[in-house]
Amino acid sequence: MFDLIIESLKFLRENGSLKIFAYVILENHLHMIVSSEDLSNTMMRFKAYTARRIIDYAESNNNSWLLEQLKNEKKAFKVDRNYQLWQEGFHPQRIQSEEMLRQKILYIHSNPVRRGYVDSSARNYLNNDHSVLAIDEISL
Repeated sequence: MFDLIIESLKFLRENGSLKIFAYVILENHLHMIVSSEDLSNTMMRFKAYTARRIIDYAESNNNSWLLEQLKNEKKAFKVDRNYQLWQEGFHPQRIQSEEMLRQKILYIHSNPVRRGYVDSSARNYLNNDHSVLAIDEISL
């Protein structure tokens, strides 16, 4: 599933829909510093595409545990679907200063270390390694 999320972010970045400055993908959520001409629409497309692909993958592999979890997360009023992968909406925060930007990037890069993971865009900043997902340049 990690690969699917990376693939989708690469697509959005390469077609110019999304600029990615920092990211971390954890087991049940992700954090990103991004920009887009239409962030709401871009995130809606990202979430719809990845949800469909993950649900299709779970169904084709008979992953009943995951499908049951996703079924339990679906809100009762959502009659147009059987599963809910992503939370409704998203929680954008406007970066209002260079200090705030530094703080958010540090949080994103420290989060996987605290949780025992090792992958985030820290590799891009520290080692200029864009092998997982290239990010857009930001001057600090």
